[in-house]
Amino acid sequence: MFIIGITGPTGAGKTLATQALQSLNVKTLDCDKIYHELLQINKKMIKELQEEFPHVMVDGKIDRKKLSETVLSEHVLLEKLQDITHKFIDDEIDNQLITYGMHGVTTVAIDAIALIESGQNNKCDVVVGILAPIDLRLSRITKRDKLTKDEALARINAQQNDEFYIENCDHILHNNGDNPKKFINECVAYFKKIFPEDM
Repeated sequence: MFIIGITGPTGAGKTLATQALQSLNVKTLDCDKIYHELLQINKKMIKELQEEFPHVMVDGKIDRKKLSETVLSEHVLLEKLQDITHKFIDDEIDNQLITYGMHGVTTVAIDAIALIESGQNNKCDVVVGILAPIDLRLSRITKRDKLTKDEALARINAQQNDEFYIENCDHILHNNGDNPKKFINECVAYFKKIFPEDM
């Protein structure tokens, strides 16, 4: 199985890159989606989060907004959150990769903002970083997630800078414009170049 890692900071365009891969019939695993699902169903993870962040529980469930605001306010708290969640997300990715393998899937992409920090990049044959100018990212995040500029900046500042991705990724794609279709087409062309010849 050929595994592609897709990573990059929030608002850069990882989802568009994933859509490009899906158009090429590549199965994709969205770690953000997996994380949100586990927040609802994984009792062990929920228990660990409740013990570490008891104030984010509302009516017996984790309030994602409160949790996000808490960890973005202090880097050490974000690290504690990642220490808890990465292992559960990693296990779920392994399970889904095994299932894909059993069904004869030959190419899978893992889309994860913390692909490198979590060690999931070690599963990948190639890692592609998606980058974009900060002003475009701010615009996208505020519209997409209905955040204020300050909230969006706090989210950006809690993440790695561009140099981190440049140093740790095999390939970098720049999403510098505001034309999603054009960027998807650019991704398709690029991915075709890095796929194994026997695909």
